[in-house]
Amino acid sequence: MKVPLLIFILLSLFSFNAIGQKLYKFQDEQGKWYFTDKPPNTVQKVEIRQMKAAPRQLVWLLQSGEERQPNFYIRNDYAGPVEVEVDFTEQENVRSTPELPRRFVIESGKSDTLFEINGIDELKSWKLGLKCRYIIGTPLPQYSSITSYLPPIAPDALFQISQAFGGSFSHTDEQNKFAVDIAMPEGTPIYAARSGIVLEVDDDFYKGGTTNKAYSAEANSIRILHDDGSMAIYAHLALEKAQVYPGLAVNAGQLIGYSGNTGFSSGPHLHFAVQINKGMELVSVPFTFINRMGQAEEPAVNAWLKGVVSTLGVSAVGSGLDR
Repeated sequence: MKVPLLIFILLSLFSFNAIGQKLYKFQDEQGKWYFTDKPPNTVQKVEIRQMKAAPRQLVWLLQSGEERQPNFYIRNDYAGPVEVEVDFTEQENVRSTPELPRRFVIESGKSDTLFEINGIDELKSWKLGLKCRYIIGTPLPQYSSITSYLPPIAPDALFQISQAFGGSFSHTDEQNKFAVDIAMPEGTPIYAARSGIVLEVDDDFYKGGTTNKAYSAEANSIRILHDDGSMAIYAHLALEKAQVYPGLAVNAGQLIGYSGNTGFSSGPHLHFAVQINKGMELVSVPFTFINRMGQAEEPAVNAWLKGVVSTLGVSAVGSGLDR
């Protein structure tokens, strides 16, 4: 007689992408209405409605092997590493090798087997539940930045920093404590402040304002991974204007998108921060911009950020702070 084995898996997302669609509505020459999620091939007037973006899962805890001795591995569809923590939610007559809870760093793609489950008493039934949470990036508990950043603006552009480190409006949590807001009109070109690999692109959000806290998770953004494991986040970008995609290598000074007013935002601006994974927690860290003299300078509230042609071997964009 087979003894039943029950497995339950719960995945907690600490970072996610979202994907949205459009709904196209039009009438044919006979007046019949049509609705489709694909751009129609018609000369008739078409109404377009932007649909709410839905979360898209990029990390899975998956099972393989024999039913009575299952193995577990992670599939990571991000273009860079994630840290994963796995633990039991229920454990009856089973044990894991190696023991749980345990954290794993998973590079992009499919991991090797991370752990296996075995019964303690083969004559009794088994029951187990697993929970898995993850956060993007390699853990960097002792991170210290030695790199300065080019402000993400075009040559000769001039924009004011409306909120700097420790800002009191929406910058009070660890992810945004060292973020900078740069006031600028919607549609302003945004450039990579440092070279790296694009990890995430959210491009489908279309709402913004401060009346709904749900907007906090609905800002179009681009996340770029740097060679030291840190990540730059560019947020509140315009709808469907991203010029990059996950997995693309970008150079500092390369056009990546356009500013907007999406998400929890009191007005058009670019939100810029450098973040790291610090013990399964995404936190922002201090950074400096390179000024026109080639010196590192901490961004300050009400300072004017001016783009200049770079002389530092970085194409298309440089920087400066005018007070």
